[in-house]
Amino acid sequence: MTSASTTTVTAICWSCRQPVSSEHFCAACGKIQPISGDTDYFAFFGLPQKLAIDPADLEKRFHALSWKLHPDNFVRASEAERELSLERSSQLNDAYRTLLDPTARVEYLLGREGMRREGQQKQQAPPELLEEVFELNESLDELRMARAAGGDPEERARLSKTLAAAARKFQDSLAGVDAELKKLFIAWDAAIDAGADADSRRALMERMNAALNRRSYIRNLVDGVHKELTENC
Repeated sequence: MTSASTTTVTAICWSCRQPVSSEHFCAACGKIQPISGDTDYFAFFGLPQKLAIDPADLEKRFHALSWKLHPDNFVRASEAERELSLERSSQLNDAYRTLLDPTARVEYLLGREGMRREGQQKQQAPPELLEEVFELNESLDELRMARAAGGDPEERARLSKTLAAAARKFQDSLAGVDAELKKLFIAWDAAIDAGADADSRRALMERMNAALNRRSYIRNLVDGVHKELTENC
């Protein structure tokens, strides 16, 4: 498991052979450095692994790094340095997009900590929404059958209205999960500041992972309803 704060991994500069502690450039000769195999997006911006990131601060860091790493600054450098500039600029954009979005940010953190892997998330209906999910699926099936049979337009309109109302309810549930995640972000950051032990951090990550699973399930429901309603227009 990785550390929950920004770590400094000392490497050797490819140009002057001096120790390198900066993420991007050698302090001794100023040469741009290769991307390591385990680059941390938080460390990329000089940030600790906290979740309540100020978007304005992140944008400021992004623009500063974008200027420093831009290929135009390496037109007279070696081909290898120009390639490094392109690679780092590309990774800068990926890191910025990931950390800017709160959901992508926490998913990235949990992924680094081995808590969340693509395709391994459980897609189960949250217990508190089982009845609503059952009713929603029934309405979806009725609408699909009515559409396939060329049913009464008024009946199809009624079913569409029912589905739209259900989608609004699930959208409210989605907002509730997002509010829960914000509270967990604050708790995580407080734990990092307090130097919480591995067990305490893991307990928080498990709660965040469970919230993300609920969010993913509800998001898919809402998207599915919207797709059906669009096709029914």
